[in-house]
Amino acid sequence: MITAEGLTKRFGDKTAVEDVSFTIRPGSVTGFLGPNGAGKSTTMRMLVGLDRPTSGRATINGVEYRGLRSPLTEVGVLLDAKAVHTGRSARNHLRAMAATHGIPSSRVDEVIELAGIGSVARKRAGKFSLGMGQRLGIASALLGDPHTLILDEPVNGLDPEGVMWVRQFVRHAASEGRTVLLSSHLMSEMAQTADHVIVMGRGRVLADASIAELVRSWTRSTVHVQTPRASDLVAALAGPEIAITSTGPETLEIIGVPASRIGDVAADRRIPLHELTPTTGSLEDAYLALTGDAVEYRSAIVPDAAPAPVLQETAS
Repeated sequence: MITAEGLTKRFGDKTAVEDVSFTIRPGSVTGFLGPNGAGKSTTMRMLVGLDRPTSGRATINGVEYRGLRSPLTEVGVLLDAKAVHTGRSARNHLRAMAATHGIPSSRVDEVIELAGIGSVARKRAGKFSLGMGQRLGIASALLGDPHTLILDEPVNGLDPEGVMWVRQFVRHAASEGRTVLLSSHLMSEMAQTADHVIVMGRGRVLADASIAELVRSWTRSTVHVQTPRASDLVAALAGPEIAITSTGPETLEIIGVPASRIGDVAADRRIPLHELTPTTGSLEDAYLALTGDAVEYRSAIVPDAAPAPVLQETAS
């Protein structure tokens, strides 16, 4: 279990993390999300003792990282895949790490094969591609067969096969009762991997919830309808909690009523429906809605050559 209690970190007059508290329990994958500059990396560094909190406390299974008797065998950490001796081969890098904890060479061979770097294990790490370097970082995190995994952007630079492997591995690790915390900017990947998410923005926790709860709270379900009698359907459905937008002569976007109810109303009034498609929000939609005011570095949007058509509100 990973616990953060009131974590605050200041660098001079800048507050990078402010009063952050959460608990990450074993048996599930917890995703760590937030825009650039949100404080995620600083928080993860405090969890593993690389940054000392200005105030607050971080523990792993009730103990601060610096107090762990055998860190490699208790916590597997990937924060910077480039943190290797560039002149050593991948195998020698792992052997040097293993020697600090009395981990046998057989385990080095196991994680080399597990991470898929057997073919380059004798090459110098400084010559590795981004993807191979990332795999070496993952192998380093797994070396001690730890019960807790803290992985910062583990799929960065990996090919599709590598991304799938990471997803399957962390899901399996959680199923074994391990504690897994990982960050990623790939919302689609996080949606398939994580059970629970913690979202940060401007140094604070914005949300701490299951993915289903986050999506339900921060997105709206829409039903796309196509019918030659759009105006009749609008009149039949109109109500104070229902928003209906006309997107074409025969098409509507309806919020506030389920597709089943729309189908029943249309059938009762003999209104033909050519399409009835419910659309639910995604983790990406929820994330963007939640962090919209917490983005520190915002890119300009280049307008299209032709403006998009203006949607006309026909009922609300």
